[in-house]
Amino acid sequence: MDTITFGDVKKLLTLCLLALFIFNMVGYYGVMVGLQLRSEQSLRMQFDAENYALDQEITIKVPIAIPYATDSKGYERVDGEFLHKGQVYRLVKQKLQNDTLLIVCMKDNQAVKINQALTDYVKTFTDKPFTTKQNTKANQVFSKDYISIVVSVEKSVAGWILSSVDELEKPNFYFFNFNSYISQPPEA
Repeated sequence: MDTITFGDVKKLLTLCLLALFIFNMVGYYGVMVGLQLRSEQSLRMQFDAENYALDQEITIKVPIAIPYATDSKGYERVDGEFLHKGQVYRLVKQKLQNDTLLIVCMKDNQAVKINQALTDYVKTFTDKPFTTKQNTKANQVFSKDYISIVVSVEKSVAGWILSSVDELEKPNFYFFNFNSYISQPPEA
């Protein structure tokens, strides 16, 4: 019979903690994305079977000028989504009639709830609570933490001169040539 050693217990505990950490970081996000995909798939099945509330349809009329376009005899099924003023709309069907594209869509309230839950989850990764607004910009934080440049301004006879410590470290093999190579086009 095999005996379990302290090293085996340590490896098992390490694997369990690593799995818990990975689930904590990716798992909830994966669950949210899975819920989003499941919601989209169920709506597509309802739209394909035309098993949805017809009173919740929203028709959008888009004037469109397509030369030699033929009118559609009926609606054709389309898939897609768009976001308008924080609301997600799913495309159901469309048809071309005269010079107008008729697009039928429906509000997707479930997608809004899932997106909001996902947004709230992502906000938990920051150090600050998500109720406070951040007034700092990422560029300013990055420049203050990682880039240090000493700049001094000296008065000169010709005006103000900006001198930097970095100028001393620049190699001398950079040559700037601003000659104009624009010539007049040949005459016909």
